[in-house]
Amino acid sequence: MLVATWNVNGIRAREAGFLAWLAASRPDVVCLQETKATREQLSPALQTLPGYHVYWHSAPRGYSGVALHVREHAFTAPPRFSHPALDRESRLVTAEVDTADGPLVLASLYMPNGGKDYPAKIAFMLELLAWIEALHAEGKRLVLAGDMNVARHEIDVHEKLRDPRAIGQSHEERAIFQGLLDAGLVDAQRALHPDDHRLYTWWPYWRQHRERNIGWRLDYVLVSRAL
Repeated sequence: MLVATWNVNGIRAREAGFLAWLAASRPDVVCLQETKATREQLSPALQTLPGYHVYWHSAPRGYSGVALHVREHAFTAPPRFSHPALDRESRLVTAEVDTADGPLVLASLYMPNGGKDYPAKIAFMLELLAWIEALHAEGKRLVLAGDMNVARHEIDVHEKLRDPRAIGQSHEERAIFQGLLDAGLVDAQRALHPDDHRLYTWWPYWRQHRERNIGWRLDYVLVSRAL
């Protein structure tokens, strides 16, 4: 199963590149964040995406927004899309699918940044933890992918940008993130590349940080240990 996640920072501005990438890669599961568009603002090409079960989840005025697209025939039956009760500001969409090993939940997540309301971010993370624990208690497996706005460890931030006072690097956020893993999830990227200290997914927009790969790892694919 090929799972892709991408914070597009405005799908309308990325439409051509996204459609070209989708046609070339054909992942089974596509998780997008910060789509910043209502469904009515999307082009017909984005609304349909031939070959996929399509779900765009957007708030009024196009703030935030996530999407979850599942390739047709990737599973034995069409996905059942829904939103957990903790979803606010169009930040979480899920799709439950049937597999030979039992139910599987796919989820696209855009975690609050916390810059404007840090307590709200912490509350959201704790609710997310409780939701994961409940899913596993029901015997379901989970693929949780998206922009989680937390750098797990020091290795996930370039040494020039490390700051324990910074939101996204705080001990509290990292402790809750570890709780997500302790609840039965595996950080797939880090499991595959345990020693890669330049595995970043976000870069500041100044001084050629992206070209120089001076960044943070904020985007993840977390999977149940059973997977």
